[in-house]
Amino acid sequence: MNLNRISIKLGVTIISLLLVVLLPLGFVINQIVSSFYYGEVKNEIDTLSTRYASALSGSQNAMMTSMIEMMADFSGQHLYIVDKTGEVIGNANVPGLPLGSTIPDEEQALLSNGSTIGGEYEHAISGQRFLVSGTPIYKGNSFLGSVFVLSSVENIDESLYRLRQMIILSGVGAFFLALGVTIVLSRTLSDPLVQMEHATRKIARGNLETKVAIKTKDETGSLAQAINDLATDLKRYRDTRREFFANISHELRTPITYLEGYANVLKKELYQTEEEKEKYLDIIEAEAKHLTRLIEDLFELSKLEEGKITLQEELIDIDEIIENVENRVALKATEKGLTLDIQRLEGTPFLYGDGLRMEQIIYNLLNNAIKYTDKGSIKVSVNTTSHDVVITIEDTGKGMPKEDLPYIFERFYRIEKSRSREHGGTGLGLAIVKQLVELQGGKIQVSSDLGAGTRFELMFPLMKEG
Repeated sequence: MNLNRISIKLGVTIISLLLVVLLPLGFVINQIVSSFYYGEVKNEIDTLSTRYASALSGSQNAMMTSMIEMMADFSGQHLYIVDKTGEVIGNANVPGLPLGSTIPDEEQALLSNGSTIGGEYEHAISGQRFLVSGTPIYKGNSFLGSVFVLSSVENIDESLYRLRQMIILSGVGAFFLALGVTIVLSRTLSDPLVQMEHATRKIARGNLETKVAIKTKDETGSLAQAINDLATDLKRYRDTRREFFANISHELRTPITYLEGYANVLKKELYQTEEEKEKYLDIIEAEAKHLTRLIEDLFELSKLEEGKITLQEELIDIDEIIENVENRVALKATEKGLTLDIQRLEGTPFLYGDGLRMEQIIYNLLNNAIKYTDKGSIKVSVNTTSHDVVITIEDTGKGMPKEDLPYIFERFYRIEKSRSREHGGTGLGLAIVKQLVELQGGKIQVSSDLGAGTRFELMFPLMKEG
């Protein structure tokens, strides 16, 4: 048996706590019951001895003494009566104390002075132990004798013994009941954890299809859901990594193949005319530029993901940023017959961020909008909420299927396999945009309808001028 199992530790802890509670509680209950029982018996014999003394004080004669003896014998009580000299003149159920015997002088002296004998005093008579309550008998100021009422300590102990047995049996029953509940509870709590352990080990070995059954909605269920989410994310990461390596291999292989092929054509002078030669040189130059952009984007994305980019943060005017980007892309938009609709907000508040990086974000999004829009317009607007500045870039281009939207910010993700190369992109632009936005404390959202256009929303924390 593995003693390090959480079910064993939990069970031992609960049982130990139960014993820590039960044992002192049982001891306290025993002491309380014993004290209470002894107190009740002592009160009872004190009351009886007082009543008998009162009855005998009115008429102490042989008939009254005999009557009290008979009543005590009939009710099973233990008592004896002594006269003023300490001689026993009446006895009921007290063995070893014959009529005519005398009580000790110390007791007689206390009683003749009006004191009572009893309390916690234990009187030994012929080997038996009794609780004794002795009360003097007075008539006026005259001392007539004493009456002693006794209760067997052995009978009290026997009653307390039976009571203790009941307490012990109840404690043992409670212990085993708690033990059963503890076993069930510890298994209920530990079995899901054991299943999660097995699942995580399978995940660690690469079995990312592993799922943990979620049976509760408490912290254990939340942990199971977190493990399932982790497995899903790891699977997504593994698939994305494989796709990334496949894509980067393809992206690098294609321009290198072009460069190698056309360089070989030029080296062996396999061209027919100078125009053909210039065409090949243009292709080599274009592929070299594409390869350079790809490598630069890869390095930049890598630095962004590792947090190695240092931002030059300052208060920036978002209107100025948008105007700079507009000047850079206006010619390209005009060449495609597109309308740029820049809607500025009067009194636009300042943002705190890196101006060059902010310009890069808006340029990438606006440049993409122009690339994938064949006709219509591209609208840029700035609005504010109580906490954010919202920059919206909306086009009337090709749009994207809704099932592709969750993945468009991933590296090299393509909706159409030929789309990136057709438009001269590296497939890393949106991944870089997302990293730059989040690095500056912003958020980016996208919505799109296939054939109707795409809408990007950038949200940055508001900072008012001054």
